[in-house]
Amino acid sequence: MSALVLPTVETLVPYEGGKPLDELARELGVTDAVKLASNENALGPSPRAVEAVRRELANMHLYPDGAAYRLRERLAAVHGVTMGEILQGNGSNELLDLIVHAFATPGSHIVFADPAFIVYKLAALAYGVPFTAVPLRDLRHDLEAMAAAVTPQTRLLFVANPNNPTGTHVGRSAVERLLREVPPEVIIVMDEAYIEYADAADFPDSIRLRGLRERLIVTRTFSKIYGLAGLRVGYAVGPAQLIDYLNRVRAPFNVSAIAQAAALAALDDTEHVEKSRALNLRERERLTRELTRLGLSVAPSQANFVLVDVGRPARAVYDALLRKGVIVRPFGNLPTSLRVTIGTERENQRFLDSLSDVLAS
Repeated sequence: MSALVLPTVETLVPYEGGKPLDELARELGVTDAVKLASNENALGPSPRAVEAVRRELANMHLYPDGAAYRLRERLAAVHGVTMGEILQGNGSNELLDLIVHAFATPGSHIVFADPAFIVYKLAALAYGVPFTAVPLRDLRHDLEAMAAAVTPQTRLLFVANPNNPTGTHVGRSAVERLLREVPPEVIIVMDEAYIEYADAADFPDSIRLRGLRERLIVTRTFSKIYGLAGLRVGYAVGPAQLIDYLNRVRAPFNVSAIAQAAALAALDDTEHVEKSRALNLRERERLTRELTRLGLSVAPSQANFVLVDVGRPARAVYDALLRKGVIVRPFGNLPTSLRVTIGTERENQRFLDSLSDVLAS
């Protein structure tokens, strides 16, 4: 059967997200678990989005607006761009995949960091595109080394800012230098899924830097601070010609009517966004402080999660936490670290107490 697929596809393994609560209940009988594994909004979805979904349910027999006109119109107004510079996606994941599908071939080349969001590598392997995975430096994107990795065949360069799974960021001056120095034929993709959680003074909004480079695409999502992860809706902002090419390979009706209605409502729910941001900032600082008091190293995060080095094989700590009803996320390429989503105060305290017990045992 392997002859049916590209050799790179043969090497792929299915993406594994954070363990669902139901699965933990089935496997271990734990029914009161807390999930801090998938970077979901601790406060849940926007209440305005929930109400919009209820109203839209009566129309579920109708196909959605395939062009997502109202959503793109609203996003264009928010970001000060034209509708032709906006493309909707089934989460930003789909858009990242579409970018590789549309602009790269087995004869071209992609650059991204390692570790970073796994979709860049998955897409490159799926389409048989050679890539260079540039190691992080001090758990941050090494933009200088990434620029040096660009070859005449390079068509795409991905930067996750803040980065997943480390939560770290690269500042405005470094991003501006990258945008200016990388050859103009390369498309730079700034993946800003967690930007609404960032509070660093030097954190760049790449949509505001589009004047530095024509071939720049910025991706965003409604999955994080807006709390719509289950509906799968994101968007890309880029030059109209690049967006047009992406639109040609986009699947019809890729964002459901319910997701479009929820996203529109969530954009206007500034109260929910501010509450989510405030909780995240407060609890991110507390988690970092308390984990440091336990003698652990915590990467400086600008996202809604922290990466903590537990100083021992992380998979064993992860398994022990599961038995205590706390779900976090291990990573094979970070063998002593766990990624922990910022939850509510109660959820975070349960994690801290459970981790203290595990480390002491």
